[in-house]
Amino acid sequence: MDKIVIKGGNPLHGSVQISGAKNAALPVLASALLTEGTNTFQNIPDLVDIKTIKKLLISMGAEIEGEQTVKIKVDKITSHTASYDLVKTMRASILVLGPLVARAGVARVSLPGGCAIGARPVNLHLKALEDMGAHVELKNGYIEAKAKKLKGANIYFDLTTVTGTENIMMAATLAQGTTVLNNAAREPEVVNLADVLKGMGAKISGAGTDVITIEGVTSLKPTKAAIIPDRIEAGTFMIAAGMTRGEINVNGCNPNHLEALINKLRDTGMKITPIKNGLKVSAGKKINSVDVKTIPYPGFPTDLQAQMMAYMSIGNGLSVISETVFENRFMHVSELLRMGADIVIQGGNAIVRGVPRLRGAQTMATDLRASASLVLAGLAAEGTTEISRVYHIDRGYETIEKKFSALGADIKRVRQ
Repeated sequence: MDKIVIKGGNPLHGSVQISGAKNAALPVLASALLTEGTNTFQNIPDLVDIKTIKKLLISMGAEIEGEQTVKIKVDKITSHTASYDLVKTMRASILVLGPLVARAGVARVSLPGGCAIGARPVNLHLKALEDMGAHVELKNGYIEAKAKKLKGANIYFDLTTVTGTENIMMAATLAQGTTVLNNAAREPEVVNLADVLKGMGAKISGAGTDVITIEGVTSLKPTKAAIIPDRIEAGTFMIAAGMTRGEINVNGCNPNHLEALINKLRDTGMKITPIKNGLKVSAGKKINSVDVKTIPYPGFPTDLQAQMMAYMSIGNGLSVISETVFENRFMHVSELLRMGADIVIQGGNAIVRGVPRLRGAQTMATDLRASASLVLAGLAAEGTTEISRVYHIDRGYETIEKKFSALGADIKRVRQ
């Protein structure tokens, strides 16, 4: 099992190129199940989760070529089952459920696994499919859904759900009649998927708002589309620049997708200016402590909460970080404490008292974004930090150690 070893204290300088967004690529790749013929998707990141969904699609009859540009052909769905062995490592596998029921009329998908950061129940997906006329059962750890033909429905999500919005939007493209998704997720990744589906011939309006309307069509055609840049990767590098007292160019990002983070980082004292291909990010003279509350887009993203907590752990003052999206997303706190952070958990809030410096320690990654926070803490800390179980980070960051090394960090991956 690999580990990452960091000798902290080096300010970051230079330019980093942001990869395609994992959370946009996964549903877009799953959407290939909706069409015959060859879909071409560009700017696909090289990540473990991408490899997993490729394996899943191949098991269902897909022919796949390429890495950064991926061509997917699913002329015939040969299997309607997403097995536990593939699904257990990645919750996003649930995204094949809607396309399978819509095109093939049947799906058997294992209940998902992935990061242990909260229940993230799939009941919202299942209720929506039932509202559209599907018969849904849970049997032996699998979701079994059947429908001769899905029918348009007025769907209301009790909680804002990104994968639920994406799953049901895909299912509705081939349903009979009109489907309206109320309290839909507004994330850029949802908009990216809607644009891809419209390229296939789907009739979708309202993506990017909390009401999305889909008028079903009889069939879809293959398309060619690009994946948006990863706003979470971009945000991670932006925070790293502030933590290490550095200055970097974050190339290839979309500033419009980062407004909540940009405003918060400016409040900490950082200077952030647009450049031709992204953002120039500079550390401030000091780190002002700020309060952070995670809420669905366009609010502050839960996927940057752990990284922001690492940043605030060396801030000047007191910070309250409130997590409202996932109920179990403070597992990185115990590891930051090992590095000298002063953090107290009170329910859904973390009270962070900034300390002058963190100190290197042996740590263990508990989930994808927690592992990123430990990397940032290690970059800013005195001494050496070792992070084990880094397979988590490979699920969402493309060669993170190489990108940080190119910015001047003393970071390496050690094979164990």
